[in-house]
Amino acid sequence: MKGRKTMIDGHTRTCGLMGNPVEHTMSPLIHNTLAQKLSHNLVYVPFKVEEGKILSAVKGAAALNLLGLNVTVPYKSQVMEGLVQVDGLAEKIGAVNTLVRTEGGFKGYNTDMPGLYRAMSSEGIRLEGENVILLGAGGAARAVAFLCADKGAAGVYMLNRSIEKAQAVASEVNHKVGRECIYPMALSDYRKLPKGKHLAIQATSVGLYPDVDRAVIEDGDFYRRVHTGYDLIYRPSTTRFMELVRKAGGQAYHGLKMLLYQGIIAYELWNGVSVSGELALEVYEVLKEKMNIKE
Repeated sequence: MKGRKTMIDGHTRTCGLMGNPVEHTMSPLIHNTLAQKLSHNLVYVPFKVEEGKILSAVKGAAALNLLGLNVTVPYKSQVMEGLVQVDGLAEKIGAVNTLVRTEGGFKGYNTDMPGLYRAMSSEGIRLEGENVILLGAGGAARAVAFLCADKGAAGVYMLNRSIEKAQAVASEVNHKVGRECIYPMALSDYRKLPKGKHLAIQATSVGLYPDVDRAVIEDGDFYRRVHTGYDLIYRPSTTRFMELVRKAGGQAYHGLKMLLYQGIIAYELWNGVSVSGELALEVYEVLKEKMNIKE
């Protein structure tokens, strides 16, 4: 699909990313590529927001008639105070990454988890009825636990170094979703996992560049229990976790498509459009080329 380059003029709508830092972001590449290919008169720019100023930034964005915004660390929870409405999923997760203009201000959404779901679905990975191994109990793992519960996973075994933290997250998620499906476990107890092969989602920062030679679990016996491994990390594009999954005969994926689809869902919300799978793959190739990712 070829689009036309649109010159910025008096009709150009502005979207952007609020966070700190923002210098590393790939979001402008995603959104400006979409705008170009769809011939939308829209520009997407990063906004570095200093500590303590996120609520002022939201008010300013509304006053300046910005069409929509993404929000990244460290403001995904703090920003909720400045919104006129919050979507149900974002409310449950306790984190907003997308602001959509509405009457009187912005409505908050979480597109990270729908983005992960769309990314996994594009690879033929399903959550419904699956037993899932979830590595980690931080903010990302907590959100993934909600997604798995929401999409009908049979059980989610949350492995974490601190069993107390895993217990706290599991208790909260189970309570909010109304069923017991998140099971906290100490990381060292992975040999007690149910027999059979499982989907494993790696939601810690272990293995993130430049710490590329480490995985949360190194034991090959663990990876023989995994039919598919999904790492939320995309730098490097082949993590130690992915290497170990593949060595044991499983399939493994990095998190770049999650980044892609969370952006696409935000773009769809702002513009009232549906981005085709064909166009999504075009933007994915642009991302891979920019980041020098071969696979």
